[in-house]
Order: sequence, then structure tokens, then C-alpha cells
Amino acid sequence: MTSLSVETLAAGTVEPITSAGNAQLGIAVLAGIAVIVLLITKFKLHAFLALTIGSLALGAFAGAPLDKTIASFSTGLGNTVAGVGVLIALGAILGKLLADSGGADQIVDTILARASGRAMPWAMVLIASIIGLPLFFEVGIVLLIPVVLLVAKRGNYSLMRIGIPALAGLSVMHGLIPPHPGPLVAIDAIGANLGITLGLGVLVAIPTVIIAGPVFSKYAARWVDVPAPERMIPQRPSEDLERRPGFGATVATVMLPVVLMLAKALVDIVVDDPENAVQRVTDVIGSPLIALLAAVLVGLFTLGRAAGFTKDRLSSTVEKSLAPIAGVLMIVGAGGGFKQTLIDVGVGQMILDFSEDWAIPTLLLAWLIAVAIRLATGSATVATISAAGLVAPLAADMSASHAALLVLAVGAGSLFFSHVNDAGFWLVKEYFGMDVGQTIKTWSVMETIISVVSLGFVLLLSLVL
Repeated sequence: MTSLSVETLAAGTVEPITSAGNAQLGIAVLAGIAVIVLLITKFKLHAFLALTIGSLALGAFAGAPLDKTIASFSTGLGNTVAGVGVLIALGAILGKLLADSGGADQIVDTILARASGRAMPWAMVLIASIIGLPLFFEVGIVLLIPVVLLVAKRGNYSLMRIGIPALAGLSVMHGLIPPHPGPLVAIDAIGANLGITLGLGVLVAIPTVIIAGPVFSKYAARWVDVPAPERMIPQRPSEDLERRPGFGATVATVMLPVVLMLAKALVDIVVDDPENAVQRVTDVIGSPLIALLAAVLVGLFTLGRAAGFTKDRLSSTVEKSLAPIAGVLMIVGAGGGFKQTLIDVGVGQMILDFSEDWAIPTLLLAWLIAVAIRLATGSATVATISAAGLVAPLAADMSASHAALLVLAVGAGSLFFSHVNDAGFWLVKEYFGMDVGQTIKTWSVMETIISVVSLGFVLLLSLVL
């Protein structure tokens, strides 16, 4: 069976693999998602297996032949891994180099040395945003929490006043800014332009992180006053190193892929001539693969060699960076398979009909779908993957800027109200030494603010673009 693109299905040029009506398809979608939610939350099954089984259940409830459902799932999995798998791997390598070389600590120490008093929450946002670009959310937390705890303890700051801005910076990067897995998969599913999505994502992220970070932390500090737990202050990675890379070189390396991808988007908008030599060059160097590969190759020298790493140590660092992302790659791949199954059984047309009949704005619909899946599964990545697959056909007739905003709306919805079924909830609770109620008042509310505020800015941008 050949792969069915979002555009061709939305245009009605390809028949779905089942002739089920909208009512049956609606039931099939709810049943498929319910299977995924139940397997993840009740039976604690790994998200890869849950998405795989949920895709088969979706096809069965929709009345699609099993062999065609399997073919759809396999095609979607393969296309997704081919499209974003290498990018996730390159991002993991860059993040590992940043952490192990002491580059992340260098950024932290340099900024903190120039900040004090009222500027400290803003410094924590800046640190988290820079470090959060190439790092997965969980890795970023593990890397930054020791700094948060040390700063709060030694400077006699409120833990929430320092911690909330850091968490906000990491969370916004995770939900809205590629090359994080969620945004990458949404861009791939919806067919959005990565450079434009990155640029608009930064525009949305800046005011969002300010409101959810330094501003909200004032109130969070009043609601919850807990001391920094001594037992959670581990050794920092760079304490065993003789030297660390410089601040300027580290920041330049981290920002290199962002600058290259933004340059490509800017040239595409200004020049808009595929035959132009400048545009052809930026199309190559600004492609996600080349931009991230360039950052990794530069990082081997500016981070690894600058920290005194031998060739064997560099090789070991790269090797160790890939093992932890195996689970992420499989979840992302299975999410792509679920997305393709949704498209092939005809759910895309059902969503189009639904949005027209109910007159719900597309961006709001995408956000609501992501919110529902996030609340049910607890996983921002699963919410992003599933919601992007459901709303992808709506992007068929959109401009490049509005398709990018659709990706951001999905990402915003995927962050809504983290609670007890989210691993991140328990990670923050334990590191900060809070009880469940305190974690809800701080972390969960912060995530909700990020989700709602970022949606607001996405909707504002949609009015002017």
C-alpha cells in the first residue's frame, strides 16, 4: 500500500481504506484514544506499545481491513522516523556534549555571576531557555535543578521564585520550539515550514515565558514556601573537569542551528525565488538536518575538545547520547503510525466536516484536542503527536504562517495542566520536596498558564498574518 499524504486525502483524491460514516469514525477515534489512555494510565504500558495497539484498535473500530491498517501504521511509523528521527538523534548528541563538557555549567555560572536580587528570576529564565533549546525536558530538569537548589540556598531566595522561572523556560522550549520531538513531529504531520514555525515559536515563547516564569513566580512563592531539600543537591557534571568551554563559544554553538534555520526562513520570505543563488545556499545550510549536523560537528571542537576530551571520550559521549533516546524515537514513530492510520481511515475528512458544521476556529480546535489528550494521557509528546494527526488535514489550504501557528496551537495544548498522570509532575515534586497539593499550586498552574497564554498569542498572530 502506498503512503497517503495529508494534502491528497484532504483534497479528496484518494479513497480512505474504509467506507465508514462520520458517526462510526467518531466512535472509532474515541475508542482508539481510549485504548491508548487506558493502556498508559491503568496498565502502565509503554507509550510505544499503547500507540501501536491503539492504532490497530482504531482501524478495527473503523471497519478497516487488518492488513491495510497494519500497512498504514507501518508507513506512518517509517515516514516519521525517517523525517524526524535523525534530527532527534542529532539534538541528543548536542545536548549530551553541552552537559558533559561543562558548557551548560559555564552558561549558568556566567549569567548568575552577573545577576543578583530582583534580576535572579530573569536570569533563571534566560539560562533555562538557552540550555533548553537542545536538551530534552527531563534532561534539562536534571541539569538545572542542582543550580536552582544551590542558588536558592546560598542566596536565601524563595525556592519557587527561582525554580518556577527555570521550569517555565524549559517547558516552553519543550512544547513550542524545534528541535524538540513534539514540535518536530507536529511540523512533519501538518506539513509546516520548520523555519517559519521556529520564528513564530520564538515570538510566542518570549512573552509566554515571562508571564509564566518571573511574573507568576511572585504568586507561587506566596502560595508555597518550601526550603531547598539538602538531599536533592547532587554533584554538578563539570566538577570533575579540569577546564570548561568558554561562554561565548558555548552559546554560539547552541544557537547555531537556530540561526541557520531562521536565516533560511527569512531568505525564503524576502527573496522567494528558488533559482536565486543565495536562497539555494540557505535552503541547504538552513535545512534542519544540515543545521543540527553543523552544530554537532562544531560542538565536538568548541565543547568537547575545549573541555579536554580525547577522541575516545568524544566517541563515548556521542555513543552514550543515543541510547536514552531509543524510547523517544519509538514513541515518536508509533505516534506517526497512529497519525497515518487516522488519515487513511478517513478521519481527516471527518474533522473537516466537524469544524465546518460547528464553526470552531481551527487553531482553537487543535488546542482543545491536544488539551483533552494531554489531560487523559499525561504525556505532552503523545498529545502533540495524536492532535497533529487529527488536525493535519485542516492545514491543506492554509498559508505557511497559519500552518506554523497550527503547530504552535497543538504544542500549547499539549502543555495544559500537568497532573498526577504525568512523569514530569512527580519529577518536579520530588526534586523540590513538595507534596501533591503544593505541586499542583505551582507546577500544574504554571503549565496551564503557559498553555493558555501561548494560545492567546497564537490567536493574536493569526489576526495579523
